[in-house]
Amino acid sequence: MNDKVLSLLGLAARGRNLVSGEFSTEKAVKEGKAALVIVSGDASGNTRKMFTNMCTFYKTPIYFYSDKETLGKAIGREMRASVAVTNQGMAAGIIKHLEESQEAGRR
Repeated sequence: MNDKVLSLLGLAARGRNLVSGEFSTEKAVKEGKAALVIVSGDASGNTRKMFTNMCTFYKTPIYFYSDKETLGKAIGREMRASVAVTNQGMAAGIIKHLEESQEAGRR
């Protein structure tokens, strides 16, 4: 796995600083525990809209990244449409790499 974002997500999962799946992610956001939400790029329109609206309301950073299978594999699970990072420091590091990958994508 050569992708820094996915590596950091795996590290967060092993350190129990990450929840995955729609229900757990939604619960973490609503309880104010989510420092970052990542939704897979191939998630359904409903899922994307729900998390976009929720994260906007609760002022939680949200990014669309990778696909369900890759996201799940990175954290050692089956396919996952959404994950929430619950550690502030870990989330800041992941956001930095997400921003870098988006910048590289625009070039």
